Amino acid sequence: MVFIRNRLFDTGILKEKEPDIHTIGVGNLAVGGAGKTPLVEYLIKLLLQNEFKLATLSRGYKRKTSGYVLANETSSADDIGDEPLIYKSKYNIDVAVDGNRLNGVKKLSELEQKPNLILLDDVFQHRYIRCGLNIVVSDYSHPFFSDHLLPYGTLREQKNGLVRADIVIISKTPERTTPVELRNVLKDVKPGPHQQVFFSYLKYGDLYSITDHLLKLEVEKELFKYHVMAITGIANATPMIMYLKEFANEVYHFPFDDHHEYIPKELEDIQRYYEQINKTYKIIITTEKDLMRLKNSNIWPIAKNMNMFVLPVEVSFKDKEEEFNQIILKYARTNRFHHKKYS
Repeated sequence: MVFIRNRLFDTGILKEKEPDIHTIGVGNLAVGGAGKTPLVEYLIKLLLQNEFKLATLSRGYKRKTSGYVLANETSSADDIGDEPLIYKSKYNIDVAVDGNRLNGVKKLSELEQKPNLILLDDVFQHRYIRCGLNIVVSDYSHPFFSDHLLPYGTLREQKNGLVRADIVIISKTPERTTPVELRNVLKDVKPGPHQQVFFSYLKYGDLYSITDHLLKLEVEKELFKYHVMAITGIANATPMIMYLKEFANEVYHFPFDDHHEYIPKELEDIQRYYEQINKTYKIIITTEKDLMRLKNSNIWPIAKNMNMFVLPVEVSFKDKEEEFNQIILKYARTNRFHHKKYS
């Protein structure tokens, strides 16, 4: 079905539309866990540092609203989804959600303070909109070229769909990966002449309290004495848990499904288990995505009284970071970047 749909777009029977405004799409070929959210944050920070007026547009996965919603200061994960809420709570930008990406771009373009660039999160399979610059993210430990189509693997579409990407990022690259190993991966990616490939990794920051961002713990200097309960509702928590185990005295992991909607009983059970840990130094650690959902009104009264800290994460590059930045900024500043490679 996906193959037929893509074929209809590739042959022009179904029409793509490229918006008049600059658009950067971030997506992947597989479902979940590739690290798109930290990359979108990286792009937001890069573009804000260079004084661009920007907005983000997402589907708003698992939100309880429908249609186009423009986030405001009181928006919750129920209103816009957990990832868009991260963008809204951390950065002074417009954040919108809409399953119809063309309509969402149109609405954002009509704002009184119109953005000059829109970042579209998880848009690669939405062929009706043709982003000016397409970035595809693939997990180093589970790369698209070794994967299979659903339901036998995690691919949403065939591997040759990668031809639509301008940039390919192999994410979560292990710290000790050798240049030879990177070159072998590059051979398997088989980028086209119009494509650039970059290797990124996750960089974790200092822990901060869910109720006071100024109350922090340095992981590498202070966590060694703590017994940690890690609560995660993300697609792939393995890198985070491995990182915590490297520095903490002990780590107990309580995994939930990606975008899990917590209920009061679950938090009460977690708190009960936490109280049974007979240690002087103990702490609960979660992710920023989970924090967005924990702030929902039905569970925040419980969560805010727990000794819970957040482990922030950001993207960094193995090398060629400045080259990546310049590609993004060149596109943002001009209209000439888009490749007519499949027109």
